[in-house]
Amino acid sequence: MPSSFAAVAASPAVGVSVWVLAALVLAAFVAGWVDSVVGGGGLIQLPALVIALPADASTPEILGTNKLSSVAGTLVATLTYLRRIRVPVAMVLPLVVAAFAGSAAGSSVARFIPKELLTPIVLVAVVAVGAYTYVKPTMGRVHEERHTGWARTWRSALIGGVIGFYDGVLGPGTGSFFVIAIVAFLGFGFLQGTVAAKLANLTTNIASILVFGIHGELLWIIGGCMAVANLAGGFIGARMAMRHGNEFIRTVFLVVISILAVRLAWDTASQWL
Repeated sequence: MPSSFAAVAASPAVGVSVWVLAALVLAAFVAGWVDSVVGGGGLIQLPALVIALPADASTPEILGTNKLSSVAGTLVATLTYLRRIRVPVAMVLPLVVAAFAGSAAGSSVARFIPKELLTPIVLVAVVAVGAYTYVKPTMGRVHEERHTGWARTWRSALIGGVIGFYDGVLGPGTGSFFVIAIVAFLGFGFLQGTVAAKLANLTTNIASILVFGIHGELLWIIGGCMAVANLAGGFIGARMAMRHGNEFIRTVFLVVISILAVRLAWDTASQWL
């Protein structure tokens, strides 16, 4: 495989038909919208890539191309949010630094970890997160930060490192995990938590792209086409989230978590049946 970005960019893309590419672009648009509102766009985009790409496409190529598409929508959503909403730098800095390190580490070991071991663990986490959010109807509706100083710093870094590592290894639901962790453990409202989550998710995507790109595991043309659609979805979703506020985000969050749980349950059952 090519060992540099230049070599990868010059190599031919994996061949797919125009209709398959169009379906991937549509999936990327929907994923960008979902990701910008509450995270979890990988639930839509990653399975689409698994199904649509040729059988000889490697797992790292699928994961890397997913990140290449996702980073565009995450970037535009982040910029859209930051024009209106500010989050504390003292909280965001340890979050994104740890998220970058965690994602780079996760991406580096992704090819060595059997996915069948991860899916049941993630399923339990998703169900727990969804149940916790459902039984806490007031959580995230009001922005009331609970920690300052060192207490906030180490909690932010822990959230970034753990979820960043997961994103590098697998990915689906990362944005949702970031949001719920920031809301539940730091006291942020869903809207403010989403802004911080976007910054962290943008960082994890960049880290993964660097790792996969260095190893020549990015399908640039397919990922580029999907990135444009993901960007459009991210822009529209972020504006809707800001217009409708915390309750809208909480509702979308619960829907996405429910779908993610069903998908993971199906994958887990398929492994054992």
